[in-house]
Amino acid sequence: MSDRKIPAAALWALGLTQIIGYGTLYYSFSILVPSIALEFAWPEQWVFGALSASLLAGGLFAPTAGRWADRFGAGRVMTFGSAAAAAALVACAVAPGRVTFVLALMAMELASAFVLYSAAFVAIVQIGGAKAQRSITHLTLIAGFASTLFWPLTAALHEYLSWREVYLVFAVINVAICLPIHAWLARLSRRVDKNASATPAAIGLAGGPAAFTRRDRSRVFLLMLGGFAIEGFVLSSILVHMVPLTTALGLGSAGLVVTTLFGPSQVASRLINMLFGGRLAQTWLAVIGATLLPLGLVALLATTPSVPGAIAFVILFGLGSGLASIVGGTLPLELFGRERYGARLGWVTAARQFFSALAPFALAMAMAGIGVQPTLWLTAAVGMLGILAFSAIILIRRQRLAPVMLTSAN
Repeated sequence: MSDRKIPAAALWALGLTQIIGYGTLYYSFSILVPSIALEFAWPEQWVFGALSASLLAGGLFAPTAGRWADRFGAGRVMTFGSAAAAAALVACAVAPGRVTFVLALMAMELASAFVLYSAAFVAIVQIGGAKAQRSITHLTLIAGFASTLFWPLTAALHEYLSWREVYLVFAVINVAICLPIHAWLARLSRRVDKNASATPAAIGLAGGPAAFTRRDRSRVFLLMLGGFAIEGFVLSSILVHMVPLTTALGLGSAGLVVTTLFGPSQVASRLINMLFGGRLAQTWLAVIGATLLPLGLVALLATTPSVPGAIAFVILFGLGSGLASIVGGTLPLELFGRERYGARLGWVTAARQFFSALAPFALAMAMAGIGVQPTLWLTAAVGMLGILAFSAIILIRRQRLAPVMLTSAN
């Protein structure tokens, strides 16, 4: 693998497309839901249910999108994705009824598989060579401002435009900004050589892909998917219900104020990792991120209804979420190398998104059945399974590394 890194201009441009992609295809939805529900005479929860179904469909398609990125180049795939996203946004804007709107929404989330993090990480690996891990961290830091920018932007536009007109504006933004940038990245990208695989030295860590037997690779891959699926479940279930949860636990209006710390904490974790985490193995980073999520829940439950305890919960949860977004791209690269990276990343996205789509409903049912606090303790216990999954990967790597290091010493 080349020692080259992605040009700074390309990284910033890719970060801009991630902000626009997440902002137009995901974060804007919650702002527009009340108007959509009113026009279609549909309860808001059903509109959110349509989004969950669409996210599930997008997640199931993610492995295919990853394979296409491997085969054709991520830049080309993202260029197509920008056009598809714009077309889906237009379809949402002109949808005459509920069924056509849901179909258009599903098309929008399918298009997102071609333009959001999974595709962007593959583009970085294909352009950036051995410097890809650090560039992925930089990208997540830039893209972390998507919600901060697009929640107020969508609200401001919606004061003057209907929800349909807002979606048309977003379609134009995707065509005018994202599509040309992705077309430029396509020219920078180089096709992955199917006969070449990254060596441990290229990844930058001993015990890389060459250290695994075929059986180990299967075990590690399944453990990795399990760990990310658990993280997706815990994050999605809590984030969707975060404000109602803090209220139910007796924090009142203070709970709403406390939850605003989540976004800055998420960005802070990426910044801290960028500055100080360069030499830390991504497997250990995955364990730390997985640990912060249940630790935050335990802090909340052990101190409720204490405001300082709630602050600790939100900060820990934000830090864990920020790290999870980084290792989602860097851990598969460290463990398996560049070969078939897009396909593996697609499976990671599918695992996360599948359980993320089911989590809010599952948590709501559990809270209705056994109460808020028992449900949160159960969620914390589920989160600890993620720690075990990533820790098991470390143990398998050490078992394979020990004979290699002993032979080298002799």
